[in-house]
Amino acid sequence: MNAIVALCHFCELHGPRTLFSTQALHSPLPNTLGVDFSAPGVDEEAEAGIQMGMRAEGEREGSGSPGPKRSDMCEGCRSLSLGHPGYISRDKESSIEYVSRQNPENAQLFSVVRQACVRSLSCEVCPGREGPIFFGDELHGFVFSHTFFIKDSLARGFQRWYSIIVIMMDRIFLINSWPFLLSAIQSIINHLQALALKVFEAEQYGFPQRSQRINGAFTPGSFLHQRNGNAARSLPSLTDETHLWPSLHTSFSWLLKSCGARLSENLLEGAPTEDTLVQMEIAAEIEEDFLSWGKSEKVSPSALSSEEIVSPLQLPGERSASNMSTPFNPPRQMAVNAVSTPVFHSLRHLRQVLSPPSFRVLAWHVLMGNQIIWKSGNRNLVESAINVLVTLIPIGCVRKILFADRYEEAYRCNFLGLSSEVEIPAHISTSEFCLVVEARHVPLPPLPQQPPLAHYEFIISGGTAVTDRGPTILNKLEAALNNESLSLEVVDQCLICLKEQWMNKVKVLFKFTRVDSRRKDESQRLLAVLGATDDDNVNLLKFWMTGLSKTYKSHLLSNVRGAS
Repeated sequence: MNAIVALCHFCELHGPRTLFSTQALHSPLPNTLGVDFSAPGVDEEAEAGIQMGMRAEGEREGSGSPGPKRSDMCEGCRSLSLGHPGYISRDKESSIEYVSRQNPENAQLFSVVRQACVRSLSCEVCPGREGPIFFGDELHGFVFSHTFFIKDSLARGFQRWYSIIVIMMDRIFLINSWPFLLSAIQSIINHLQALALKVFEAEQYGFPQRSQRINGAFTPGSFLHQRNGNAARSLPSLTDETHLWPSLHTSFSWLLKSCGARLSENLLEGAPTEDTLVQMEIAAEIEEDFLSWGKSEKVSPSALSSEEIVSPLQLPGERSASNMSTPFNPPRQMAVNAVSTPVFHSLRHLRQVLSPPSFRVLAWHVLMGNQIIWKSGNRNLVESAINVLVTLIPIGCVRKILFADRYEEAYRCNFLGLSSEVEIPAHISTSEFCLVVEARHVPLPPLPQQPPLAHYEFIISGGTAVTDRGPTILNKLEAALNNESLSLEVVDQCLICLKEQWMNKVKVLFKFTRVDSRRKDESQRLLAVLGATDDDNVNLLKFWMTGLSKTYKSHLLSNVRGAS
């Protein structure tokens, strides 16, 4: 993410100051950094993924580097002492280096960060002076700022004022990242405040300052002495944290890396399909769940040990949205050994194993939205069968439990995997809206090159009788599966086209019946135009209507309200 994260402080002597800043560099760093990454031993450390390096930071006095002079800085304004190296974390996967120092070395970046620092601690504050706020413009960049107080027994009012700011030029990206940034930065702030509170309580217990200030004589000289004597107190001393700056470097680097990885751009040719819209909605719900999980279980990176600081930038308990799988995105290939493990690989394979008549019965119940129950002692077999069957219907219609130790009602899942020992209620096993497929292991003498599924017998029970006519989409799908000249990839694309064709019919029917509220005779004429007058096609359209995305439904309803 092309942004800068900075920790700012309002010094009582020198005003707003930037304490610590981290930025991502996509181009190779200059040789003046003082790090020889080709030296012996460095490559071994870099194999772990992201390595920590050091750069020698020269004095600012007498140099052309931007930033305040050392003589104009007190202990509270300074993060890295004179001659102390900064920090570099290298991500070898993306060739990005995260560099932390007190101020950016680029003069233009320093000016941008300096202006954002002053505004975050002066005029751009939220009510109560603590909390997040957004400000900025196209010229100086846009800023996410979160101000907060740190307890200090020697400060006026017993607290000092800080802020963490995120600066970038992309306003839309920064606004869309607001929930993520708020959760991550609040975690860092809460940890700093908790550390400072412990130090504050210990100091107040040993040397209470409130009563001393109340009882002490007040003179202009004592006021100036108190102000000058209490201004220079660094954040590490307030929190009693030795590795505060390396820990903040780890936190800020992780923040830049994770915030950039959570959002991605996809090139879509034409309008997005319903499955794409539903997948985006599911990803958004997972992200909201992750953020709420992060608020309930906050672990700060400042608690890391020095050994963990040089490890890859991964916060404890952090989960990347891009790596989280959903129950609606089954893998194309099963992650098992196809030679020795009995699993289903495709719809054609499932049809060959079950026989075409049995597959037609099973596919018919799937398309109608009836509950499908798979029972077997082999979990891999059950999961592979369900993952293959869910490709028959839109993603929004899928509610699956791959393997459970008890029966679940149909309103919770239309695909259910059970162990062979689980008992199914009698009214469910005989229901016409439920189909049970039981895979029983049959001991056979081993034969050379015998498929693993040859040792299983599949018994289908329950459900209603299937008509020979069937839904149109099932007839076309069976024709494609029966054509051996078509590869599996071609069959997959054919199924996608068929589903999208019928989802377009579902959209028309939804607007006609649910949004426009047309009469029944008009709906029958519409079904005739759509070529879906048969009962099977009508039931399929009604079931698939439940899989429409929330985006499409809200779009139609908003247009209706706007027209009215």
